[in-house]
Amino acid sequence: MKLLVKAPAKINLSLDVLYKRTDGYHELEMVMTTVDLADRLELELLNDDRIVIHSQTRFVPDDDRNLAYKAAKLLKDRFNIKSGASITIEKNIPVAAGLAGGSSDAAAVLRGMNKLWDLRLTLDELAELGAEIGSDVSFCVYGGTALAKGRGEIITPLPPPPNCWVVLAKPAIGVSTAEVYEHLNLNGVIHPNTKAMVDAIYQGDYHGMCANLSNVLESVTFKYFPKVKHLKDDMKRFGADAVLMSGSGPTVFALVQHDSRMQRLYNGLRGYCHQVYAVRLLGKRNEFS
Repeated sequence: MKLLVKAPAKINLSLDVLYKRTDGYHELEMVMTTVDLADRLELELLNDDRIVIHSQTRFVPDDDRNLAYKAAKLLKDRFNIKSGASITIEKNIPVAAGLAGGSSDAAAVLRGMNKLWDLRLTLDELAELGAEIGSDVSFCVYGGTALAKGRGEIITPLPPPPNCWVVLAKPAIGVSTAEVYEHLNLNGVIHPNTKAMVDAIYQGDYHGMCANLSNVLESVTFKYFPKVKHLKDDMKRFGADAVLMSGSGPTVFALVQHDSRMQRLYNGLRGYCHQVYAVRLLGKRNEFS
């Protein structure tokens, strides 16, 4: 039996770090939403007791370092599943880009294998399991738009944001999330107005959403990777309504409402940046089918 599952990318409309916790993690407050750029996973039951990862993409591990593998293994171990799983990942989301591609793959495996192994777990139960795998996995189990707190595992659903184009651009560099958090200095940092962002989404206020895009991690990534700052400046110059780095970077995204401006942005960036995507906001939560 086979099952095809989509794993959409996420962007942070706001990302705030409140303080460093005693467990070594940072206390976060983020507004996240999914976009119409997705990996596609084909899941298949195996008779023998093993998990196999197939991917044609470089930098995607095919062993227990892969979050999709971890998700299947967690379900197998927790519920004493004796059959195996074959997981084929078609990567469309750039790797190590601040778009939660690996986390979304893991969430897709949780949802899909829940169905194939007939575990009958709710999305809430799957999201709780996802928190054991990685900080963004819980959100990716639900998808849509949400306020995320804690390490990212405390999820409050929000309505879909005002519809618009999202132009994503990833420069040809890698950024370590762990190193960005390690170099983050919260003294003097300007924190996002998370409440204003949430209010703008509830009110369907596109301009309010644009005005409150904010990410405290930019202060670190821009310092060590000035190319990311230059990319953000270029996107503003090309006519974006608002621009922000997603996650710890290096992907930067622009919001635009008009097709002509989206095309201008996309064409301008394609001149020197190979990974550029023009997509729509998804906004709505995943559903069980």
